[in-house]
Amino acid sequence: MALPFSFSVSGLETVIGLYGETLEVPCNNGAIKAEDVMLTKWKYDKGDGLSGDLLVRQRDNNISILATDEYKGRVSLAANASLLLSAAKLSDQRTFTCMVVAGADIPEYPVNVVIYKTPMNLEISDKVEELEIGKLTKLGTCVAQDANPAANITWLRNNKPLAADGKGISIQASVLVDPDTGLSTTTSMLEYSAEKEDTDAQFTCSTQHTVGTELVSSPVTFTITYSTENIVLQVIAQEPLVEGDNVTLKCVADGNPAPTSFNFHLKGELVKVENADTYTITNVSRDTSGEYKCSLIDNPSLEASEDITVNYLDINLNPSGNIVRSAGGALDPTLQIDASGESKVSWTKDNVKLDKEPKFTNLTYADSGLYECKVMMGLLSRKASFELLVEGAPVIRQLLKKRGEDGQHKVLICEAEGSPKPAVSWSINGTSSDESPFINGKITHKITVEPTANLTVSCTVSNEFGTDTKAINVSSLIVEVRMDKQDQSEDSDQTKLVVGVVVGLLIATMIIGLAYWVYMKKSKQGSWKTGEKENGSSEEEKKLEEKVEENSQKAEV
Repeated sequence: MALPFSFSVSGLETVIGLYGETLEVPCNNGAIKAEDVMLTKWKYDKGDGLSGDLLVRQRDNNISILATDEYKGRVSLAANASLLLSAAKLSDQRTFTCMVVAGADIPEYPVNVVIYKTPMNLEISDKVEELEIGKLTKLGTCVAQDANPAANITWLRNNKPLAADGKGISIQASVLVDPDTGLSTTTSMLEYSAEKEDTDAQFTCSTQHTVGTELVSSPVTFTITYSTENIVLQVIAQEPLVEGDNVTLKCVADGNPAPTSFNFHLKGELVKVENADTYTITNVSRDTSGEYKCSLIDNPSLEASEDITVNYLDINLNPSGNIVRSAGGALDPTLQIDASGESKVSWTKDNVKLDKEPKFTNLTYADSGLYECKVMMGLLSRKASFELLVEGAPVIRQLLKKRGEDGQHKVLICEAEGSPKPAVSWSINGTSSDESPFINGKITHKITVEPTANLTVSCTVSNEFGTDTKAINVSSLIVEVRMDKQDQSEDSDQTKLVVGVVVGLLIATMIIGLAYWVYMKKSKQGSWKTGEKENGSSEEEKKLEEKVEENSQKAEV
């Protein structure tokens, strides 16, 4: 049972019922208390001023069904005196009147009944297979079946309503009423002129009934056809494209359906490709570089072009490989570069970066090593190298001797240069021989000796290019010890002699000074007695003073 809602139109209450469900028609809406009601009677308007009885209820709640027509078996009375009408149909859209006997009053309460029915599910039928751009084409038909009142259908594109504009959109709707049920079926046809943007667009239709929720059809999409207007040539290759690689040309057209046959213009050569849009060039070379085109077979004027550049980088290092040169000579390596673009060069020696390219005017043994150049052009790189070996006869640079840490031995050191590695030999046997690593043509050899007599020791270095020898005098450790002691004794005697001389001179000076003092004293006394002049004594005194001073200086020495 459903009583959707009721309202009043021009003073007459109206009740809306749903098709096929039980309808409840109210009586007096509580205007008269139930205990005051003596009799309730329902009737309906049959038209042409006639009415038909439906049922009556006495005060003792006895109900009598009076209907003998289409309402027989469909009407009943609710506890609140409302009329219950089952299986509502469109013929029930009329006026039903409740008559109440309460004392001397016999009021009547007419109610207008309206029956609504929502349509069945919406579906788009008679769909076209494809839409052509710019051509008004029947897209499909949307049907809203068995509704009351008749449904209004709205077309939508991507959930946005479409409105007829007399150009690209045309909508025609019609309504058909079922003579038996009175229900209406609405049919709406959409004609549509497609655009490129309609590719994958979803079309639906919907209706919003007076009662019930909105109904929306399942979405449909259409193939949009249009002629090719633009064409693009794509170059598919790895980066960077170098000689020996493959490159694929792909022709892409915006038509729908897409073209399946193309012309490829390969630097003056025309190649037709059927049922494909690509062409592959294998094992490209620098001569492959140039302009390439593709076009439609059925419209050669519509074409696209792209330039292809095959990158290449060739280098030639002269000399290369293993190089042997003599010490003191010159070497000027040359690097030739043939590249499709600007390149950068870097050098290393034994994996250590160099600040500049190697050039030699006076080769030394230290110049020996592995020289490698790396040339880069973008992501493309090449390498070349040479290994330089500087050779020459060995030369002894230094021959040294020093006393060992224990003071009982002597260490002889021979430093030499040469390549290949020179062999070192001594003219005397020694112990604890030690040889340094052979680096940059240099080698140091040490031996430890304990000479018992003065010797002349020689060091000899030799390789396949020559020999060099140097000698050094090595004194005996025993002689050195004796000499040390003798030197110490001589030093002591000399010290004693000097001290004695100094002391003697001091004593002599003191004696002379004392004598001088006595002499002066006597002289003065005699002068006082004789009255002689003091000039002569003064000269003697001066000579004595000079003598004393001379002796004093000798004493200091």
